[in-house]
Amino acid sequence: MNPTLEGIFGQFQYWRAAQMPAPLVPMNGTRVIVGCGTSYNLALAVTAAMNANGLRAIAVPAGEWIVRPQAYLAKGSGDVEVIALSRSGETTETVQAVLASHARGQKTIGVTCAPNSALSGAASIAVELETHPSEGIVMTSSASLMLLAGYAMAGLKIDDAMAGRAEETMLALDAVPADAYARRTHFVFLGGGANYGVALEGALKLQEMAICYTQAFHPGEYRHGPISLVDERTAVVMLYHADTRADETALVKELQAKGAWVLGLGGAGDISLDVTSAGDFSGVECLPALQLLGERYAAAQGIDTTTPRHLTKVVMLETQ
Repeated sequence: MNPTLEGIFGQFQYWRAAQMPAPLVPMNGTRVIVGCGTSYNLALAVTAAMNANGLRAIAVPAGEWIVRPQAYLAKGSGDVEVIALSRSGETTETVQAVLASHARGQKTIGVTCAPNSALSGAASIAVELETHPSEGIVMTSSASLMLLAGYAMAGLKIDDAMAGRAEETMLALDAVPADAYARRTHFVFLGGGANYGVALEGALKLQEMAICYTQAFHPGEYRHGPISLVDERTAVVMLYHADTRADETALVKELQAKGAWVLGLGGAGDISLDVTSAGDFSGVECLPALQLLGERYAAAQGIDTTTPRHLTKVVMLETQ
């Protein structure tokens, strides 16, 4: 078993052992959640969950928050608290975003899987999570843990059975023969609400692992232009949300009629997998399965996921 698979299959013990942060309380202002790459995708999911639970929030790429915060929050928007996500705690833009926030008089929370990192030292409050030691360049276990931590801060109650449900969904995906999707070359990930950030992360994992062309959209948006690319080379991964399952089912039927093969997570598809978690938790239940999908597709193409092209485990930039 290669290190990527070790991180994916071995992550659930770290879910169970993790000490999750306490729920945040409403404030007279906005929480800004920043990150880069996977961490930004997670920020989008956490932001949706926070807003749905009465905590005003917005997700911003860390590099954008450094240089143009006014493009995301107008002056007079009230108090600002910045939550920064970074697996390594050393990502240059994320650490700089925290330092810039402090210079503006804003409180910060750093969420990382690396104790005593630069992010932990820079943030007002540090949330440090232990992740699988075999995890390589591609984020797997750490992504799941930081998403869980964000959901906990949003006020979602993480029960002891969550890890078991996610593992079952992942194993169900692993039982799908890779031949079902291995010849597809255009992958589309669809999800609404908090599932949109998870869909983006699924697309990124497959792109990183298999050097594959991927896209991600809100389900309703997909009809407005992007659907023009659908043909017999397309594979669609639909992350169903209980609130909109009927609309998402109708879209899946349209895409199948146009030649797409569909993996339905929590709803109809050419392959359908049960997802038992409710609401926004459905996305975190599906995340390990999406990670494994990337690994299995890459293996079918003869690609080694432990050495993804042009990527490093930590993006650190030279600063002036």
